[in-house]
Amino acid sequence: MSNNLIDSTFSLFENIKHIDDDGNEYWFARELMNALDYKQWRRFCNTIDKAKLSCMNSNVDIFYHFASAGKMVEIGVSTRKIDDYKLSRYACYLIAQNSDPRKEVVALAQSYFATKTRKQELLEQEYNSLTEDQKGYIIVIK
Repeated sequence: MSNNLIDSTFSLFENIKHIDDDGNEYWFARELMNALDYKQWRRFCNTIDKAKLSCMNSNVDIFYHFASAGKMVEIGVSTRKIDDYKLSRYACYLIAQNSDPRKEVVALAQSYFATKTRKQELLEQEYNSLTEDQKGYIIVIK
């Protein structure tokens, strides 16, 4: 696997990442579906269901990580509501772990979300080790 392929795939996941008003990262499931090279929503929903089960079995709040985000789309002359999800990084990681392992992009997604999740964990550990004064200083600079 070439470094160019890895870099372009990592960029793909960065490009579909969204950030809400509070600075939280999220991904839309339908965009992730395309990035993971799934062609049919119903097949991707099976993967989402497996990921939700993994989340639930870990005693983690699935509604926080898999927030329903239906949208209205225009189809021809009519408008129709379609299902979608706002996914946390953790949800994306679980989806990647439960995706079709025969796809090269899935292996890259697993690596991307595992790396990003670990990086965030380390940042949070470092932040939690600071004194309240140090935390206040960081917030002022931010």
